[in-house]
This record gives sequence, C-alpha cells and structure tokens, in this order.
Amino acid sequence: MNTINTGTYSAVWRAKYFSKTLQSVLRKALVCEKICDVDRSDLFYIHNPYTTQPTATIATIAGTYSVSAWSTTEDSLTVTDQVTYAGHVYDFENFMTQFNVMASRMDEMIYAVGYGIDYLVLNWILTDGTGTYTTPAGGFTTAANVPVIVSNLISKVAGYADVYKGLFLVVENTDIPGIIQAGAASGFSFADAVLNNGFMTNFMGVDIYVVRSGTFVSTTIGTKAVVCDGHRVFGVKGVATYASPRGVMYDEKGVTGKTGKEIEAHAYVGVKIWTQKAPLIVDITLA
Repeated sequence: MNTINTGTYSAVWRAKYFSKTLQSVLRKALVCEKICDVDRSDLFYIHNPYTTQPTATIATIAGTYSVSAWSTTEDSLTVTDQVTYAGHVYDFENFMTQFNVMASRMDEMIYAVGYGIDYLVLNWILTDGTGTYTTPAGGFTTAANVPVIVSNLISKVAGYADVYKGLFLVVENTDIPGIIQAGAASGFSFADAVLNNGFMTNFMGVDIYVVRSGTFVSTTIGTKAVVCDGHRVFGVKGVATYASPRGVMYDEKGVTGKTGKEIEAHAYVGVKIWTQKAPLIVDITLA
C-alpha cells in the first residue's frame, strides 16, 4: 500500500488541502527537445543514407570534364531502449482524499519518464559526438576561462552550413558561477543585463542550458556504456536526432485481487548523430 499522509491527520484523510492536486516534486529542467531533432513517428528504424563528398574541379576553360565515381553508405537509427515507471493506486487512496491521486501520480510518472529520456539522450549524444575540446584549468567555474572556452567551441563548428540552426552548450549548475561572473564583466549592455537579471541563457551567440549536478555520468544507460562524468556537451542544434515513437505513453490496468488501478508510463527511445554530422557535437572535458 502507498503512504498517502504521514502527518497529524493521517487517520482522517479528508482534511483541507491547499489545492486539489498533490504538490509537484522538485523537478529538473528538461533539455534534449530543445537541442535535438525529435522524431515521434511510429517507426523503430529510420534510414538516412549518405553519399561520398563531391569536390569540384577548378581549371582553365577547356570545355571538357572528368566523371567521378561515388558511392552511398547506409546510416540508420534503431530504437533499442525503453524508459518506464509503474505504480498502483487503490480505490480508497483516491476516495478518502480531497485530491485526485490518480491524476497527480500519473503527471509525476510522465515527468519521470521524460527526465529519463533527457538523461539518456544527453549522455548518449555526448558519447557519440566526435568533436573534442579540453578546457583550461578550472573549466567554467573560472570566469576568465569562459570567453576563451566559448570562442574555442564556436571555432570547432564555424564555417559549416548547419550552424544557422543555432548553437547550444549544456552545463551543470555547479558551472554557472564562472559564467555569471564572466557575463557581469563583459561589455556595458551585456554586463548590465547580467547584473540586473542574473544568469543569462545566451553567451556570445550560444544558447546555454543548465542541468543539475550529476546529470553527466560514467555508467551504463540502457544499452550503451557512457563515460561522461567531468564532461559537458556543445554543438549545433538539430544535428542529433532522438526517436521516441508516439512519445510518452501511459496505461491504466485493473489487477486481480486489488481495488483501484495499476498505472504505468513508458516511452521507447533511440538516439543517433548522423555520421556526417558527428563532428558538430563536441565532447568537452573539464580540466
């Protein structure tokens, strides 16, 4: 049985509540949908073949040319992993309270699955990107490093056509003191904006997203081993693709021998950085 109330009135559940729903947990920000191309079709296998890179020949006008051979390589994304959470809500747990336990719990479960997807996607794209960069000693926490780091990261992808989609940088909350201090000391209008408003979500044209400490990890997530502790990720938006057929789904089921409903939320997920675009995702190692 679930514990509905451990307060003074646990024996008299129909007490007055501030609202009709359970209070939301302290939720973490979700990032991956802002930086990835999202595919919610019903497909579990997505093709994206590519050809060899053509290079034009420059020569004196002669009216002739040579014919070059070229080939096609198959590139694909396979959905291999699932993110799930399930629980049971008894009839009396719903009836004896002033709030809708079923709806509140389902909302939290859907968020938990959404966060699981975010956690998986961020670590996977960091692992699969082929761009690399090591920060100066102190990483982002040293304010003087921040303009140097960001300018060097931009140089990694500058000159490619995809850059028009926008650039992103994902850091953990422990990194932002140096970023804020760098912003407060950068120019007049930008410094004033930081001093007046605090943390700015864009620095030198790069959109900055903050996740909680411990998001980047070294472990096995689903079917992939990742080594991301002490790393951050930078890149071009929309280059990485994650597929989640039909998005986050949920179901309610009757269970033999129990009143109420078993409720579950789940999503299938696959992540891919297309081979030709892999250099546009940069694995940042904090020094």
